[in-house]
Amino acid sequence: MKLQSLILSSDEKILRVLRRVLSDLEIDITHVTEAEAAIRKLTRERFEAVIVDCHREETAAHVLRSARSALCNKRAVAVAILDSAQAVRSAFDLGAHFVLYKPISMERAKSSFRAARALMKCERRRNIRIPVQIPIALVFSGGDRINTSTADFSAGGMAIQLTKKNNQPGPLKVVFTLPGTEHEIQCTGEVAWQNAGRQAGLRFTDVTPETQRQIKEWLARHSPEFEEDDPPVPCKLTDLSLGGCYMELPVPFPLRARVILSMSVSGAQLQVGGVVRVAHQDVGMGVEFTRNTDEQRRQVEVFLQTLMNSGASVPELLVEPEGLDPLDGQPAPSEAALEDPLLELFRSKATLPMEVFQEELRKQRGGQEQKAEGASA
Repeated sequence: MKLQSLILSSDEKILRVLRRVLSDLEIDITHVTEAEAAIRKLTRERFEAVIVDCHREETAAHVLRSARSALCNKRAVAVAILDSAQAVRSAFDLGAHFVLYKPISMERAKSSFRAARALMKCERRRNIRIPVQIPIALVFSGGDRINTSTADFSAGGMAIQLTKKNNQPGPLKVVFTLPGTEHEIQCTGEVAWQNAGRQAGLRFTDVTPETQRQIKEWLARHSPEFEEDDPPVPCKLTDLSLGGCYMELPVPFPLRARVILSMSVSGAQLQVGGVVRVAHQDVGMGVEFTRNTDEQRRQVEVFLQTLMNSGASVPELLVEPEGLDPLDGQPAPSEAALEDPLLELFRSKATLPMEVFQEELRKQRGGQEQKAEGASA
């Protein structure tokens, strides 16, 4: 089944470009010219992308908010089409994940929608639920352990059976083995919902790249709807710390998108998950690593040391999306951010104009290089 998109625009030039680009990317189009028609569609049908011409800003905001509030489309990838005078910040504040400027060029639209399509596939995969009973163990923060089973399973979580209502707040550890495999999976989750019938929904909150790969492969074998991911995007790594990195790429993934990074240099390899904290159109993005275990920090330390010792070697970096987190809200401060100047820059200055942020990044980079030279002298 093809990916589905909804386009709100009355501009024939825009529509011609989008029809050609989306057709090449195998994305079907539903076109409407009025906001009321768009909202009716959003409440009744599922779309992986909602594309809105924002020449009337209030109308565009109403449609984008409707998409966020519609149960079947609240995780759709939102693309805003702006006049050159309109601010990118306002588009993102409205809930847009990607921005296109008028007049829309074919090349620019292709680049943007390739990135958008990768996220659309991720979000569709999250909606694939396979009815299956899998024995699982839940270990709560207080030490209590419950053995139960699933009612269904998806890439983002599972529905489970409970013998009694759960009243223990906070994160929990989920332990299970996928049918037909031997590797025991352990990940962090949280209770997303409960009902009177003693069913509950668990949402995965911290899954290693290796576990994500195993879940993808299992879903691909058991679901006819599963689509292969788009290939990872090559980027240029410019800054790296124990807690995050900044990379250059023409079309960054949106704020709070979850990504997997694969880096290699001089035989050393690193794969780590992260969340986009800074996104600069046509320039790049800053990613905070989502796991700060001792083992993950050790792996990053080894990679950093190899990178510093490699001289002029240029590290290879590939990035692929894993899905979208809500755009509303800001990340909570962490001890890692206080100890890591790059993370502190992401946390405290992400809303600066792009040129100002890049200047701050260059200053920090220069200071780190001086420290490294002094340490090696």
